[in-house]
Amino acid sequence: MKEGTRVLVALAAAIVVGALIAASGNLAALRLADSVAPIGSLWISAIRMTVLPLIASLIVTGIASAADGKSLGRLGARTITTFVLMLVGMAAVIVPLARFAFTFFPDGARPLLPAGAAETAHDVAGAGQVHSLSAWLSSLLPSNPVAAAANGDMVPFVLFVLLFAIAIAKSPGASRETLVGFFRALGDAMMTLVRGVILLAPIGVPALVLPVAAHAGAALVGTIGLYIVTYSIASLVCVALLYPVVAIVGKIPMARFAKAAWPGQTIAFSSSSSVASLPALVRAAEVDLALPLDVTGFTLPLAAAMFKIAGPVTWTVGALFVSWFYNVPLGVTQLATIAFASVFLAFAAPGIPRGGFIMLTPLLVAVGLPAEGVGLLIAVDAIPDVFATVLNATGYLAATAVVARGRVQRA
Repeated sequence: MKEGTRVLVALAAAIVVGALIAASGNLAALRLADSVAPIGSLWISAIRMTVLPLIASLIVTGIASAADGKSLGRLGARTITTFVLMLVGMAAVIVPLARFAFTFFPDGARPLLPAGAAETAHDVAGAGQVHSLSAWLSSLLPSNPVAAAANGDMVPFVLFVLLFAIAIAKSPGASRETLVGFFRALGDAMMTLVRGVILLAPIGVPALVLPVAAHAGAALVGTIGLYIVTYSIASLVCVALLYPVVAIVGKIPMARFAKAAWPGQTIAFSSSSSVASLPALVRAAEVDLALPLDVTGFTLPLAAAMFKIAGPVTWTVGALFVSWFYNVPLGVTQLATIAFASVFLAFAAPGIPRGGFIMLTPLLVAVGLPAEGVGLLIAVDAIPDVFATVLNATGYLAATAVVARGRVQRA
């Protein structure tokens, strides 16, 4: 049985068993499902420990592969332009689709506000005052790169590594060759380690998914479930739309791209961490899709740090759900405001858990929705976050494939 098939079978089995446990309501079975969660967490930790060294090695070797400063500048401009255009396209698609989907929600069937939602909204709104756009801009360059790496602050860490890589590229020949050789060897070692960890996916994936599935039964009941299903379907539709984009713009057949993206999508789904899927996506880009090394080394880590293609889906569907929940209609102007913000403020979302909701809080208020709605979205976010993560991970690989268009690909 192939590696991907083993993971798929294990994933399906975990979902089925978890659903049966949820339906049974057996507390002993639920505790047993929860007991395997540490195994999944350990597996994800094994993946995440490779991410930052892998990102550093990819960026340094990728920039060193650029012929000169002009080619690097063109690559950077093409990458950022691709990010923005893909976000604009996603917003243009999701706004009318989501608005149409919410016309099927029952009128007047508002559930009770989940416990703790109002308190959470207050805390997040307070955090939003600290993590403002100006504060984010001032924190782009870390005063301590090691601390940024330790705290998981991806954007400051990546920007430091970018500057470091440019400095290496402009260093004297002997120094440059030594440093590039070191980072190339580091990347090879990390990829070898990643391959070993991914071989354990048939154990790690079900250990992550089983507890979630066992607890998800009650969450999928009633009107809250309508939001979860709507968001999940919207995310899957957007994932599917990326395949023809890659085929048309990136000139990569959809079947080939789908096969390459599958391992990273599986890790993203089971871990709810798009960063954890990065090693598998690097392997997909460099081995399965044979994209140019300078593109994969530059675009893929940058995408993982700042390109959140699920932003338009999260903010649009979330705002529409809050609008329905509190019976506050949103007009075309308000939806356009949300779509515009989802494109550009997604780059400014703090690199902390639920960072996107911090940026969403003032936006909800600006379009006339109560800030407590953020607490509502957080309270029901566990399952939607899984699908958003899959969409983000797929977006990283799709953007890299699009940026690589026109470059000579390796056989």
